[in-house]
Amino acid sequence: MSRTDLKNWPIFSLLESKFITEINMAVVYGNLGNEAIIVTKDGTVYGLGTNISGCLGTGDSHNTLFPKKIEALCDKGIKSFSYGSGPHVLALSEKGEVYSWGHNGYCELGNGSSNQGLTPTIITMNLGEKNVISISCGSHHSLALTDEGEVFAWGQNNCGQVGSGLNSNQGAPRKVNSGLAGKKVVAISCGQTSSMALSDVGEVYGWGYNGVGQLGIGNYVNQTSPCKVAGLVGVVIEKVVCGYAHTLALSDEGTLYSWGGNGYGQLGLGNKANSCTPIKLTVPELGRVSDIAALHYNHISVAVGQGGKIFMWGQCRGQSVTSPVATFLPHIHDALACYATPSVMHEPLILNADEDHGILECLKQAFDDPVTSDLTIQVQGKSIHVHKSVLKIRCQYFRSMFQEHWAENNQNVLEHDQFSYDVYRSFLKYLYTDEVELPAENALELLDLANAYFETQLKRRCVQMIKQGITCLNVAFLYRTAIEYNAKELEDFCFKFALNHMTEVIQTPHFSKLDEGTVKTFIIKAAQAGAFKT
Repeated sequence: MSRTDLKNWPIFSLLESKFITEINMAVVYGNLGNEAIIVTKDGTVYGLGTNISGCLGTGDSHNTLFPKKIEALCDKGIKSFSYGSGPHVLALSEKGEVYSWGHNGYCELGNGSSNQGLTPTIITMNLGEKNVISISCGSHHSLALTDEGEVFAWGQNNCGQVGSGLNSNQGAPRKVNSGLAGKKVVAISCGQTSSMALSDVGEVYGWGYNGVGQLGIGNYVNQTSPCKVAGLVGVVIEKVVCGYAHTLALSDEGTLYSWGGNGYGQLGLGNKANSCTPIKLTVPELGRVSDIAALHYNHISVAVGQGGKIFMWGQCRGQSVTSPVATFLPHIHDALACYATPSVMHEPLILNADEDHGILECLKQAFDDPVTSDLTIQVQGKSIHVHKSVLKIRCQYFRSMFQEHWAENNQNVLEHDQFSYDVYRSFLKYLYTDEVELPAENALELLDLANAYFETQLKRRCVQMIKQGITCLNVAFLYRTAIEYNAKELEDFCFKFALNHMTEVIQTPHFSKLDEGTVKTFIIKAAQAGAFKT
């Protein structure tokens, strides 16, 4: 995925574009999707968001709108994160070390205490000599998988989710022996209060809470130690993932199985009946499934079907979708960002360096590049290097200009004097990046340009920028401008704003400068809205 995909998560909206280009990995978590951790290319780790229970690991419990360093993790080679509902957070380093911080009311940090952790600390108890390759968090319990195929568990254990054979909380990691003895585990996953493990021969084991059949073992009885999912005997499973109270399993033949809670249709069976045994999904549109995703924060399921098409079902933006539905989204992360509640990530989003050379990044880099450009546009004596083909593809104005019978089509340099350099450059860059990088005070001029060039989408972006800067002093001017540019949304917004602040607005200089027709129309609309009722 490219760095432009970060826009799917509102928490990243205030990040500077220069900082975004340095991001290598990011994860969004929290009960509202209001917390995030960012790792940059140089290994620096940052926390961002509301910092509930110190879950950002920044050493305090203060919220932050902007990235703040997590000093304890910087330069530790962090490669993965997992998080619980408390929230508590685990981080895994390239050396196989596990760090924990955040909520610890159920000993989910694995440090032998129940004290809240404001700063990441390495878990040494029973893991100090181990090379951990995978981590997973449930609501308040945690699992770790070593390179030897051993599973360690700790935290809340009211339903047997740590697999110790008991129901008492576990303050430090302990190896899960019973039920997994002699088995080499290759993957782990946590539901809200349940745990699943996948062996190297494709067998699935579950333990913990089983009230809606999420363990898939043929009954609804909680298990305090791992129990084999017998309904999958003869099927080689290569991936298993847990939702809040349901489970998905993918076979090596691309077949999808589901079981557990189904109150939102998250099993994809076309109904809302729970199942305590695995059921094979027979959805022709899916074809051969290549990947699946779910997470313990919600009741949604996502799969990658034939041809890379993304399907989703379950609780999707408050709706119950009982059968897999194809989306037009390119990645699993996009589906969870758009449809899951809360919009959190099932795993960290990795922004690989080689993705910088994708078509979108190449277009960004091509803007104002004198080496590859075939057209120079001069504005206020300054040059902007562009490509005729890109302009023709992205803008009807240029598509009409660059035709054989127009002189501009044969010119390598064009002069422009209708708009300022900053605004025109921002417009041209928008055609390459679909992003607007311009101070809010220039939004009106850009709106004028968008109106002149019939750029509807850009007009909407400008309107949003203008709305954010509206005041009683300028609303009359903006109202008149909106009418002039036929920006109906902005006109209505300005009118409602002025109506709510009528006394102050009509005394401003901009209101006194409105032409007679505009004032008359405004007064009639205000009267119809009940502004002059006594």
